[in-house]
Amino acid sequence: MRERKRWVTVVLYAMAMAWVESAVAFYLRTMMAQMDPYHPYPVHLAKGIGHAELVREAATMVMLLTVGWLAAKNWRSRVAYMFIAFGVWDIFYYIFLKVISGWPHSIFNWDLLFLIPLPWWGPVLAPCCIATLMILGGTLVTQFSRAGVRLWPGGLTWIISFGGAAVALYVFMADTIRVAPQGGEAARNVLPNSFNWPLFLAALVLMATPVLEIARNVWKRRLVLWQNPEGAGRNGPVGVSITRAGRGSINRGEQS
Repeated sequence: MRERKRWVTVVLYAMAMAWVESAVAFYLRTMMAQMDPYHPYPVHLAKGIGHAELVREAATMVMLLTVGWLAAKNWRSRVAYMFIAFGVWDIFYYIFLKVISGWPHSIFNWDLLFLIPLPWWGPVLAPCCIATLMILGGTLVTQFSRAGVRLWPGGLTWIISFGGAAVALYVFMADTIRVAPQGGEAARNVLPNSFNWPLFLAALVLMATPVLEIARNVWKRRLVLWQNPEGAGRNGPVGVSITRAGRGSINRGEQS
């Protein structure tokens, strides 16, 4: 299967998962008469539902990781497809929930984002920003990686990105972390009233470093081929060797 078809297949799968999840959220919120999750002790944490939600969230992650694993043959592309699946699922969950229920009313509406290991809270826009980065990075890796071409970011870039992810997680869980020593009941009843946008945006910039490095490598590769299509890659800035056979591999769209 060509990479474009793989990409479309993973995206369609993630969109279908997003519809299922948004429908489940709609059913739960309708039954509990609580369409807006911004309430103390929201429906996700109601007695009997909370444990099922924890397992469902874990199962959702397994499904997204599995489709990424099955979509490719090498670990880099598998990770990239996992990112694509996660990002598409996250964004379309809110799109479909808006279509089904009319909520969210704004991209700045608060949502209970996740329950593991503590409840995460944040405006709808925040996780969608992260999801967009995941889709961009995953798409660049899967659609522009070719035999002999290195697009994957270096170790330092990933360390910076993981640091940004840790900061973002702290922003999402800051309020529940603050009350966690008081017990689970306090964490379930916490209701944030402000979001630390400056710190989150700083974290987002850090998380964007792998995407920027991948985009730079793609641009350099294309620039080299455009300036010197016969032999540019031999000592070019992307550090790859592009012979006549190599260009044939690029045209055939083979993955490394």
